[in-house]
Amino acid sequence: MTTYQKIISKFKEKKHICVGLDPDLEKLPRHLNGDIVEFCNTIVDHTAEYAAAYKINLAFFECFGAEGFEKLKIVVNHIKKIDNDIPVIGDAKRGDIGNTSKKYAEALFNYFNFDSITLSPYMGKDSLDPFFDFNDKLNFVLALTSNKGSNDFEQLETTSGERVYEVVIRKLRSWYPPEKVGIVFGATNLNELINKIHEIKDIPVLIPGVGAQGGELTDVARVFYNANSSNFLVNLSRGILYLDNSIEFGKAAGAEIKRLNKIVEEIYL
Repeated sequence: MTTYQKIISKFKEKKHICVGLDPDLEKLPRHLNGDIVEFCNTIVDHTAEYAAAYKINLAFFECFGAEGFEKLKIVVNHIKKIDNDIPVIGDAKRGDIGNTSKKYAEALFNYFNFDSITLSPYMGKDSLDPFFDFNDKLNFVLALTSNKGSNDFEQLETTSGERVYEVVIRKLRSWYPPEKVGIVFGATNLNELINKIHEIKDIPVLIPGVGAQGGELTDVARVFYNANSSNFLVNLSRGILYLDNSIEFGKAAGAEIKRLNKIVEEIYL
């Protein structure tokens, strides 16, 4: 299946929780002795049945250098071995011009075997095209992010009266087909999500910011429900990964994602 087909199939299964694999050494259960591979794989073992996707933040692996890259490959391969139909998103926020983007795309798609990549659009279309040249992939492009700094640039008003993030969404829709493009839209910007939902409801939307950053899962789900859409992935990292510091941490993660899916399912009943 293409990445788009994988994502849509998970939506049809009423799965909307994307597990963010951000293995922070300071938060890992002590008995793991810093083994981020065992940590991530255990989380996957207990959540794969309920997960709509996994989003792996490359920073938590890159900090270990070459060894970290190999650990990253092991985790991606483990997910695909369990269920090759679960989309694996590389949270890399890439975006550069010409051959640089082409090489980034080749590394992330061909070497690491990601299904999707997060991209920054601010160097323009030629910085995105090499990623979209992979016909079976789908890329999530930053539109309006969940951090406070999103006000610095993304919310600036342009001469046309649009906000910068609105221009990004409009251009993405004109450049790429719906089955190849998704956007990142922060749950902390609920009013903006409500205002833009009818323009984005037919494409996959990756939503960070639920949980520790202040966004609410029920609020997000109701916005999409009211728009007669279910095309959303809510990313949760800390709220799933670090609920239990004992040897039962995997079971705790599995129970939590099952509970979160139930919350969304009840809204759509």
